Amino acid sequence: MMSIKPRYSRKIFAGLKKYELRRFTGTTIVEGSKIIVYESGHVKAIVGEFTAGKVFEGDYNTLRRMLSKHIGRGIDREDLKYIEGARRAMAIQVLNPTLYNIKVKLNQLRNIIPGFMPPISFRRLYPGEPLVKLLIEKVSRKY
Repeated sequence: MMSIKPRYSRKIFAGLKKYELRRFTGTTIVEGSKIIVYESGHVKAIVGEFTAGKVFEGDYNTLRRMLSKHIGRGIDREDLKYIEGARRAMAIQVLNPTLYNIKVKLNQLRNIIPGFMPPISFRRLYPGEPLVKLLIEKVSRKY
């Protein structure tokens, strides 16, 4: 699950943003992983998902050079500012973005999973945990 600001989430689901940038937090995203999108900001809801394509890791300068080829395809200078100064960061290729018909709001999540806190950046979900069951049972079937 990945927390993404509304303006970037909208670009992902409109097919405009081809890479999601993250400062490296010690957990690597594996190509083919399903990324559940929690839209932060004023939305505060699980809104959709995408598949992680190629994942590039490196320092700021390495990723900036790689991503400079993609300016105008969903990556802009503001995106690059987010990883500026990072010793390690990731660029995750966005494939097959799917917006759910049903959004699961934060207050609904907390009714089902007391004390639920959305990730600051991202966190790995494991089979059998309540959030995964919720997504499979309530959301995934209806998009």
